Amino acid sequence: MANIKKNRLKDEVAFRRFLPLVSITLLGVFLLMFLLRINSNFATPFSDDFSQVLTNRSHARQMLSLPKQTEFSLQLEKRNQMPPRNLDLYPSLDEDHITIVLYVHNRPQYLKVAVDSLSRVVGINGTLLIVSHDGYFEEMNKIVEGIRFCQVKQIFAPYSPHVFPNSFPGVSPTDCKEKDDATKKHCKGTPDQYGNHRSPKIVSLKHHWWWMMNTVWDGLKETKDHSGHILFIEEDHYIYPNAYRNLQILTELKPQKCPHCYAANLAPCDVNARGEGWDSLIAERMGNVGYTFNRTVWRKIHKKTTEFCFFDDYNWDITMWATVYPSFGNPVFTLRGPRTSAVHFGKCGLHQGQGEAKACIDNGMVNFQVEEIDTVANINSDWEVRVFEHQPGYKAGFKGWGGWGDKRDHQLCLTFAQMYHS
Repeated sequence: MANIKKNRLKDEVAFRRFLPLVSITLLGVFLLMFLLRINSNFATPFSDDFSQVLTNRSHARQMLSLPKQTEFSLQLEKRNQMPPRNLDLYPSLDEDHITIVLYVHNRPQYLKVAVDSLSRVVGINGTLLIVSHDGYFEEMNKIVEGIRFCQVKQIFAPYSPHVFPNSFPGVSPTDCKEKDDATKKHCKGTPDQYGNHRSPKIVSLKHHWWWMMNTVWDGLKETKDHSGHILFIEEDHYIYPNAYRNLQILTELKPQKCPHCYAANLAPCDVNARGEGWDSLIAERMGNVGYTFNRTVWRKIHKKTTEFCFFDDYNWDITMWATVYPSFGNPVFTLRGPRTSAVHFGKCGLHQGQGEAKACIDNGMVNFQVEEIDTVANINSDWEVRVFEHQPGYKAGFKGWGGWGDKRDHQLCLTFAQMYHS
Protein backbone atom coordinates (compact mmCIF):
# COMPACT_ATOMS: atom_id res chain seq x y z
CA MET A 1 0.00 0.00 0.00
CA ALA A 2 2.88 2.32 0.89
CA ASN A 3 4.53 1.55 -2.44
CA ILE A 4 1.36 2.49 -4.32
CA LYS A 5 1.22 5.86 -2.54
CA LYS A 6 4.89 6.49 -3.33
CA ASN A 7 4.33 5.70 -7.04
CA ARG A 8 1.33 8.05 -7.18
CA LEU A 9 3.38 10.78 -5.54
CA LYS A 10 6.18 10.29 -8.07
CA ASP A 11 3.62 10.45 -10.93
CA GLU A 12 2.13 13.70 -9.59
CA VAL A 13 5.58 15.28 -9.25
CA ALA A 14 6.48 14.21 -12.79
CA PHE A 15 3.17 15.54 -14.11
CA ARG A 16 3.70 18.90 -12.37
CA ARG A 17 7.17 19.14 -13.93
CA PHE A 18 5.79 18.19 -17.36
CA LEU A 19 2.76 20.53 -17.19
CA PRO A 20 4.65 23.81 -17.93
CA LEU A 21 6.29 22.18 -20.95
CA VAL A 22 2.91 21.04 -22.27
CA SER A 23 1.40 24.49 -21.68
CA ILE A 24 4.27 26.26 -23.45
CA THR A 25 4.03 23.83 -26.38
CA LEU A 26 0.28 24.32 -26.74
CA LEU A 27 0.67 28.08 -26.45
CA GLY A 28 3.29 27.99 -29.18
CA VAL A 29 1.03 25.95 -31.45
CA PHE A 30 -1.89 28.34 -30.96
CA LEU A 31 0.39 31.33 -31.54
CA LEU A 32 1.76 29.77 -34.72
CA MET A 33 -1.76 29.07 -36.00
CA PHE A 34 -2.79 32.65 -35.23
CA LEU A 35 0.22 34.11 -37.05
CA LEU A 36 -0.36 31.85 -40.05
CA ARG A 37 -3.99 32.95 -40.20
CA ILE A 38 -3.04 36.63 -40.02
CA ASN A 39 -0.39 36.15 -42.67
CA SER A 40 -2.82 34.25 -44.88
CA ASN A 41 -5.44 36.97 -44.58
CA PHE A 42 -2.85 39.62 -45.37
CA ALA A 43 -1.62 37.76 -48.44
CA THR A 44 -5.12 37.19 -49.82
CA PRO A 45 -7.29 39.81 -48.13
CA PHE A 46 -10.34 39.18 -50.31
CA SER A 47 -10.41 35.38 -50.36
CA ASP A 48 -13.00 34.96 -47.59
CA ASP A 49 -15.11 37.84 -48.82
CA PHE A 50 -14.95 36.64 -52.39
CA SER A 51 -15.90 33.10 -51.43
CA GLN A 52 -19.04 34.56 -49.90
CA VAL A 53 -19.56 36.71 -52.99
CA LEU A 54 -19.27 33.65 -55.23
CA THR A 55 -21.74 31.79 -53.05
CA ASN A 56 -24.17 34.69 -53.26
CA ARG A 57 -23.65 35.00 -57.01
CA SER A 58 -24.20 31.28 -57.49
CA HIS A 59 -27.45 31.56 -55.56
CA ALA A 60 -28.39 34.65 -57.57
CA ARG A 61 -27.72 32.86 -60.85
CA GLN A 62 -30.07 30.08 -59.80
CA MET A 63 -32.75 32.47 -58.60
CA LEU A 64 -32.39 35.11 -61.33
CA SER A 65 -31.25 33.02 -64.32
CA LEU A 66 -28.01 34.89 -64.91
CA PRO A 67 -25.89 33.36 -67.69
CA LYS A 68 -23.41 30.70 -66.59
CA GLN A 69 -20.13 32.51 -66.07
CA THR A 70 -16.87 31.63 -67.78
CA GLU A 71 -13.65 31.38 -65.78
CA PHE A 72 -12.63 34.78 -67.14
CA SER A 73 -15.95 36.29 -66.09
CA LEU A 74 -15.41 34.99 -62.55
CA GLN A 75 -11.90 36.46 -62.51
CA LEU A 76 -13.29 39.87 -63.45
CA GLU A 77 -15.90 39.62 -60.72
CA LYS A 78 -13.15 38.86 -58.23
CA ARG A 79 -11.24 41.97 -59.33
CA ASN A 80 -14.36 44.02 -58.69
CA GLN A 81 -14.00 43.24 -54.96
CA MET A 82 -10.55 44.78 -54.71
CA PRO A 83 -10.20 48.06 -52.78
CA PRO A 84 -9.30 51.33 -54.51
CA ARG A 85 -5.68 51.94 -55.45
CA ASN A 86 -3.55 54.88 -54.34
CA LEU A 87 -4.75 54.67 -50.73
CA ASP A 88 -1.14 55.26 -49.70
CA LEU A 89 -1.17 58.59 -51.56
CA TYR A 90 -4.72 59.63 -50.65
CA PRO A 91 -5.75 57.78 -47.47
CA SER A 92 -9.04 59.65 -47.01
CA LEU A 93 -11.76 61.30 -49.07
CA ASP A 94 -13.06 64.83 -48.63
CA GLU A 95 -16.17 64.86 -46.47
CA ASP A 96 -18.23 66.58 -49.19
CA HIS A 97 -16.72 64.63 -52.08
CA ILE A 98 -18.67 63.79 -55.21
CA THR A 99 -17.75 60.32 -56.46
CA ILE A 100 -16.84 60.24 -60.16
CA VAL A 101 -17.70 57.27 -62.38
CA LEU A 102 -15.95 57.04 -65.73
CA TYR A 103 -17.45 54.34 -67.93
CA VAL A 104 -15.36 53.14 -70.84
CA HIS A 105 -15.51 50.77 -73.80
CA ASN A 106 -12.46 50.18 -76.02
CA ARG A 107 -11.19 53.51 -77.30
CA PRO A 108 -7.74 53.98 -75.73
CA GLN A 109 -6.94 57.15 -77.67
CA TYR A 110 -10.06 58.73 -76.26
CA LEU A 111 -9.39 57.48 -72.75
CA LYS A 112 -5.90 59.00 -72.69
CA VAL A 113 -7.40 62.42 -73.42
CA ALA A 114 -10.14 62.02 -70.81
CA VAL A 115 -7.69 60.87 -68.12
CA ASP A 116 -5.28 63.69 -68.91
CA SER A 117 -8.10 66.22 -68.54
CA LEU A 118 -9.16 64.67 -65.22
CA SER A 119 -5.60 64.93 -63.90
CA ARG A 120 -5.89 68.73 -64.18
CA VAL A 121 -9.25 69.03 -62.40
CA VAL A 122 -9.07 71.09 -59.21
CA GLY A 123 -10.11 68.97 -56.20
CA ILE A 124 -9.79 65.61 -57.98
CA ASN A 125 -7.38 64.23 -55.39
CA GLY A 126 -10.04 64.45 -52.68
CA THR A 127 -12.51 62.10 -54.31
CA LEU A 128 -12.89 58.53 -55.57
CA LEU A 129 -12.72 57.76 -59.28
CA ILE A 130 -14.48 54.56 -60.32
CA VAL A 131 -13.69 53.31 -63.82
CA SER A 132 -16.27 50.89 -65.19
CA HIS A 133 -15.05 48.74 -68.09
CA ASP A 134 -17.29 47.13 -70.69
CA GLY A 135 -15.51 43.79 -70.53
CA TYR A 136 -11.72 43.73 -70.46
CA PHE A 137 -9.21 45.29 -72.85
CA GLU A 138 -5.56 45.30 -71.81
CA GLU A 139 -4.63 48.70 -73.25
CA MET A 140 -7.58 50.34 -71.51
CA ASN A 141 -6.63 48.61 -68.27
CA LYS A 142 -3.02 49.85 -68.46
CA ILE A 143 -4.11 53.45 -68.93
CA VAL A 144 -6.28 53.31 -65.81
CA GLU A 145 -3.62 51.52 -63.78
CA GLY A 146 -1.31 54.46 -64.52
CA ILE A 147 -3.59 56.97 -62.74
CA ARG A 148 -1.89 58.52 -59.68
CA PHE A 149 -3.91 61.69 -59.05
CA CYS A 150 -6.66 60.23 -56.80
CA GLN A 151 -8.10 57.07 -55.34
CA VAL A 152 -9.16 54.89 -58.26
CA LYS A 153 -11.22 51.71 -58.33
CA GLN A 154 -11.78 49.59 -61.42
CA ILE A 155 -14.83 47.44 -62.04
CA PHE A 156 -15.36 45.15 -65.02
CA ALA A 157 -18.77 44.14 -66.37
CA PRO A 158 -18.61 40.35 -65.85
CA TYR A 159 -21.56 39.71 -68.17
CA SER A 160 -20.31 41.90 -71.00
CA PRO A 161 -20.80 40.30 -74.44
CA HIS A 162 -17.07 40.89 -74.94
CA VAL A 163 -16.36 38.35 -72.18
CA PHE A 164 -18.50 35.58 -73.72
CA PRO A 165 -17.02 34.71 -77.15
CA ASN A 166 -19.11 31.59 -77.76
CA SER A 167 -22.35 32.01 -75.84
CA PHE A 168 -24.97 34.53 -74.80
CA PRO A 169 -24.67 37.40 -74.03
CA GLY A 170 -21.86 37.21 -76.59
CA VAL A 171 -22.04 35.52 -79.99
CA SER A 172 -23.62 32.08 -79.93
CA PRO A 173 -23.23 29.70 -82.92
CA THR A 174 -26.99 29.17 -82.97
CA ASP A 175 -27.91 32.86 -82.98
CA CYS A 176 -29.86 34.42 -85.82
CA LYS A 177 -28.01 37.14 -87.72
CA GLU A 178 -29.23 40.34 -89.30
CA LYS A 179 -32.65 39.63 -90.85
CA ASP A 180 -32.60 35.83 -90.60
CA ASP A 181 -35.94 34.07 -90.40
CA ALA A 182 -35.71 32.07 -87.16
CA THR A 183 -38.20 29.46 -88.39
CA LYS A 184 -36.43 28.82 -91.68
CA LYS A 185 -32.87 29.05 -90.36
CA HIS A 186 -33.65 27.18 -87.11
CA CYS A 187 -31.70 29.83 -85.24
CA LYS A 188 -32.24 31.53 -81.90
CA GLY A 189 -33.28 35.12 -81.34
CA THR A 190 -36.10 37.65 -81.42
CA PRO A 191 -35.79 40.45 -83.99
CA ASP A 192 -36.30 44.12 -83.15
CA GLN A 193 -39.13 46.23 -84.51
CA TYR A 194 -37.26 46.62 -87.80
CA GLY A 195 -36.68 42.90 -88.29
CA ASN A 196 -33.01 42.92 -87.26
CA HIS A 197 -31.54 40.40 -84.84
CA ARG A 198 -29.27 41.37 -81.96
CA SER A 199 -25.67 42.42 -82.36
CA PRO A 200 -23.65 41.75 -79.18
CA LYS A 201 -21.38 44.69 -79.95
CA ILE A 202 -24.39 46.98 -80.09
CA VAL A 203 -26.39 45.72 -77.11
CA SER A 204 -23.33 45.86 -74.86
CA LEU A 205 -23.70 49.66 -74.67
CA LYS A 206 -27.02 49.51 -72.90
CA HIS A 207 -26.15 46.43 -70.84
CA HIS A 208 -22.95 48.02 -69.55
CA TRP A 209 -24.64 51.26 -68.51
CA TRP A 210 -27.44 49.46 -66.67
CA TRP A 211 -25.12 46.95 -64.99
CA MET A 212 -22.83 49.83 -63.96
CA MET A 213 -25.66 51.89 -62.47
CA ASN A 214 -27.01 48.99 -60.44
CA THR A 215 -23.53 47.99 -59.28
CA VAL A 216 -22.33 51.46 -58.32
CA TRP A 217 -25.48 52.44 -56.45
CA ASP A 218 -26.35 49.11 -54.85
CA GLY A 219 -23.45 46.67 -55.20
CA LEU A 220 -20.12 48.28 -54.29
CA LYS A 221 -19.20 48.62 -50.64
CA GLU A 222 -17.48 51.92 -51.48
CA THR A 223 -20.69 53.51 -52.79
CA LYS A 224 -23.77 51.48 -51.82
CA ASP A 225 -24.23 53.65 -48.72
CA HIS A 226 -23.14 56.88 -50.42
CA SER A 227 -25.90 59.44 -49.92
CA GLY A 228 -24.39 62.26 -51.95
CA HIS A 229 -24.22 62.90 -55.66
CA ILE A 230 -22.30 60.80 -58.17
CA LEU A 231 -20.93 62.24 -61.41
CA PHE A 232 -21.02 60.08 -64.55
CA ILE A 233 -18.71 60.74 -67.50
CA GLU A 234 -17.55 58.78 -70.52
CA GLU A 235 -14.21 58.16 -72.21
CA ASP A 236 -14.87 60.77 -74.91
CA HIS A 237 -15.58 63.62 -72.47
CA TYR A 238 -12.97 66.33 -71.91
CA ILE A 239 -13.35 67.71 -68.38
CA TYR A 240 -12.31 71.29 -67.65
CA PRO A 241 -10.20 72.13 -64.56
CA ASN A 242 -13.10 73.91 -62.83
CA ALA A 243 -15.64 71.10 -63.38
CA TYR A 244 -15.48 69.53 -59.94
CA ARG A 245 -15.66 72.82 -58.02
CA ASN A 246 -18.52 74.02 -60.21
CA LEU A 247 -20.35 70.78 -59.59
CA GLN A 248 -19.98 71.12 -55.83
CA ILE A 249 -21.56 74.56 -56.05
CA LEU A 250 -24.39 73.38 -58.32
CA THR A 251 -25.34 70.42 -56.12
CA GLU A 252 -25.38 72.71 -53.08
CA LEU A 253 -27.52 75.32 -54.84
CA LYS A 254 -29.94 72.87 -56.46
CA PRO A 255 -32.32 72.37 -53.47
CA GLN A 256 -32.85 76.13 -53.13
CA LYS A 257 -32.45 77.40 -56.70
CA CYS A 258 -34.15 74.55 -58.54
CA PRO A 259 -35.94 72.16 -56.17
CA HIS A 260 -37.72 70.51 -59.11
CA CYS A 261 -34.37 69.73 -60.80
CA TYR A 262 -33.38 66.07 -60.67
CA ALA A 263 -29.69 66.54 -61.44
CA ALA A 264 -26.79 68.86 -62.16
CA ASN A 265 -24.91 68.89 -65.46
CA LEU A 266 -21.44 70.01 -66.49
CA ALA A 267 -22.47 70.71 -70.10
CA PRO A 268 -25.54 71.75 -72.12
CA CYS A 269 -27.82 68.99 -73.37
CA ASP A 270 -26.84 70.06 -76.90
CA VAL A 271 -23.40 68.45 -77.18
CA ASN A 272 -22.31 71.05 -79.73
CA ALA A 273 -23.15 73.99 -77.47
CA ARG A 274 -20.65 75.66 -75.16
CA GLY A 275 -23.10 77.66 -73.06
CA GLU A 276 -24.78 81.04 -73.30
CA GLY A 277 -22.37 83.11 -71.23
CA TRP A 278 -25.23 84.73 -69.30
CA ASP A 279 -25.06 85.78 -65.66
CA SER A 280 -27.61 83.14 -64.69
CA LEU A 281 -28.02 79.45 -64.03
CA ILE A 282 -29.77 77.23 -66.57
CA ALA A 283 -32.45 74.60 -65.94
CA GLU A 284 -33.01 72.41 -68.97
CA ARG A 285 -33.67 68.80 -70.00
CA MET A 286 -31.21 66.20 -68.74
CA GLY A 287 -27.98 65.96 -70.72
CA ASN A 288 -25.68 62.97 -71.18
CA VAL A 289 -22.33 64.75 -70.69
CA GLY A 290 -21.24 65.08 -67.07
CA TYR A 291 -24.60 64.39 -65.40
CA THR A 292 -24.82 64.14 -61.62
CA PHE A 293 -27.61 62.90 -59.37
CA ASN A 294 -28.17 61.35 -55.94
CA ARG A 295 -29.65 58.13 -54.57
CA THR A 296 -33.19 59.54 -54.46
CA VAL A 297 -33.13 59.97 -58.23
CA TRP A 298 -31.55 56.55 -58.71
CA ARG A 299 -34.42 54.98 -56.77
CA LYS A 300 -36.90 56.62 -59.14
CA ILE A 301 -34.93 55.32 -62.13
CA HIS A 302 -34.68 51.82 -60.67
CA LYS A 303 -38.45 51.67 -60.22
CA LYS A 304 -38.73 52.14 -63.98
CA THR A 305 -36.74 48.99 -64.76
CA THR A 306 -39.48 47.55 -66.96
CA GLU A 307 -39.67 50.71 -69.07
CA PHE A 308 -35.91 50.73 -69.48
CA CYS A 309 -35.47 47.04 -70.26
CA PHE A 310 -38.24 46.67 -72.82
CA PHE A 311 -37.78 49.85 -74.87
CA ASP A 312 -36.47 48.90 -78.30
CA ASP A 313 -33.40 51.10 -78.52
CA TYR A 314 -29.82 50.05 -77.83
CA ASN A 315 -28.89 53.53 -76.55
CA TRP A 316 -29.26 53.97 -72.79
CA ASP A 317 -29.63 57.76 -73.06
CA ILE A 318 -32.34 57.70 -75.74
CA THR A 319 -34.14 55.05 -73.69
CA MET A 320 -34.08 57.38 -70.69
CA TRP A 321 -35.29 60.40 -72.68
CA ALA A 322 -38.02 58.57 -74.60
CA THR A 323 -39.54 56.34 -71.94
CA VAL A 324 -38.04 56.52 -68.42
CA TYR A 325 -38.05 60.26 -67.80
CA PRO A 326 -41.53 60.78 -69.31
CA SER A 327 -42.86 58.07 -66.99
CA PHE A 328 -41.96 60.20 -63.95
CA GLY A 329 -45.06 62.27 -64.61
CA ASN A 330 -43.35 65.67 -64.57
CA PRO A 331 -40.54 67.30 -66.60
CA VAL A 332 -37.05 66.15 -65.70
CA PHE A 333 -34.81 69.20 -65.44
CA THR A 334 -31.11 69.45 -64.67
CA LEU A 335 -29.22 72.49 -63.36
CA ARG A 336 -26.05 73.79 -65.00
CA GLY A 337 -23.93 76.89 -65.39
CA PRO A 338 -24.02 79.25 -68.39
CA ARG A 339 -20.57 78.12 -69.50
CA THR A 340 -19.67 74.50 -70.15
CA SER A 341 -17.24 72.63 -67.90
CA ALA A 342 -17.10 69.51 -70.06
CA VAL A 343 -16.99 68.80 -73.79
CA HIS A 344 -17.94 65.75 -75.83
CA PHE A 345 -15.15 65.20 -78.35
CA GLY A 346 -16.00 61.78 -79.82
CA LYS A 347 -16.62 61.85 -83.56
CA CYS A 348 -17.19 58.11 -83.88
CA GLY A 349 -19.84 56.17 -82.06
CA LEU A 350 -20.01 52.71 -80.53
CA HIS A 351 -16.62 51.02 -80.06
CA GLN A 352 -14.68 52.71 -82.84
CA GLY A 353 -11.49 54.68 -82.42
CA GLN A 354 -9.28 51.88 -81.07
CA GLY A 355 -6.11 52.21 -83.13
CA GLU A 356 -3.79 55.14 -83.79
CA ALA A 357 -4.91 55.38 -87.41
CA LYS A 358 -8.58 54.92 -86.59
CA ALA A 359 -8.73 57.12 -83.50
CA CYS A 360 -11.53 59.61 -84.02
CA ILE A 361 -9.50 62.60 -82.92
CA ASP A 362 -8.51 65.26 -85.43
CA ASN A 363 -4.80 65.04 -86.26
CA GLY A 364 -4.26 62.67 -83.37
CA MET A 365 -5.12 65.25 -80.74
CA VAL A 366 -7.97 67.23 -79.25
CA ASN A 367 -7.77 70.99 -79.22
CA PHE A 368 -10.00 72.81 -76.76
CA GLN A 369 -9.57 76.37 -75.73
CA VAL A 370 -9.31 76.31 -71.95
CA GLU A 371 -9.33 79.91 -70.85
CA GLU A 372 -8.41 81.24 -67.44
CA ILE A 373 -12.09 81.43 -66.48
CA ASP A 374 -12.29 77.66 -67.02
CA THR A 375 -9.60 76.94 -64.44
CA VAL A 376 -11.52 78.20 -61.39
CA ALA A 377 -15.11 77.93 -60.18
CA ASN A 378 -17.14 80.42 -62.20
CA ILE A 379 -20.70 79.96 -60.88
CA ASN A 380 -22.23 82.72 -58.78
CA SER A 381 -24.61 81.62 -56.05
CA ASP A 382 -26.56 84.88 -56.41
CA TRP A 383 -27.58 84.15 -60.01
CA GLU A 384 -31.21 83.49 -60.85
CA VAL A 385 -32.34 80.46 -62.83
CA ARG A 386 -33.54 80.55 -66.43
CA VAL A 387 -35.71 77.58 -67.36
CA PHE A 388 -35.73 76.11 -70.88
CA GLU A 389 -39.09 74.37 -70.91
CA HIS A 390 -39.35 73.45 -74.58
CA GLN A 391 -36.26 72.03 -76.23
CA PRO A 392 -35.67 69.76 -79.21
CA GLY A 393 -34.60 66.18 -78.65
CA TYR A 394 -35.97 62.68 -78.02
CA LYS A 395 -39.26 62.68 -76.15
CA ALA A 396 -42.11 60.38 -75.21
CA GLY A 397 -43.62 58.87 -78.33
CA PHE A 398 -40.32 58.17 -80.09
CA LYS A 399 -40.38 54.46 -80.90
CA GLY A 400 -36.61 53.88 -80.74
CA TRP A 401 -33.84 53.02 -83.19
CA GLY A 402 -34.13 49.30 -82.52
CA GLY A 403 -31.28 46.88 -81.85
CA TRP A 404 -32.92 45.82 -78.58
CA GLY A 405 -35.59 43.32 -79.50
CA ASP A 406 -34.17 40.03 -78.27
CA LYS A 407 -36.06 38.61 -75.29
CA ARG A 408 -32.78 37.35 -73.81
CA ASP A 409 -31.48 40.92 -73.60
CA HIS A 410 -34.70 42.00 -71.93
CA GLN A 411 -34.33 39.25 -69.34
CA LEU A 412 -30.66 39.98 -68.66
CA CYS A 413 -31.51 43.64 -68.21
CA LEU A 414 -34.27 42.79 -65.72
CA THR A 415 -31.87 40.49 -63.88
CA PHE A 416 -29.25 43.21 -63.49
CA ALA A 417 -31.86 45.28 -61.66
CA GLN A 418 -32.38 42.47 -59.12
CA MET A 419 -28.76 41.39 -58.56
CA TYR A 420 -28.43 43.23 -55.27
CA HIS A 421 -32.04 43.00 -54.13
CA SER A 422 -32.62 39.23 -54.06
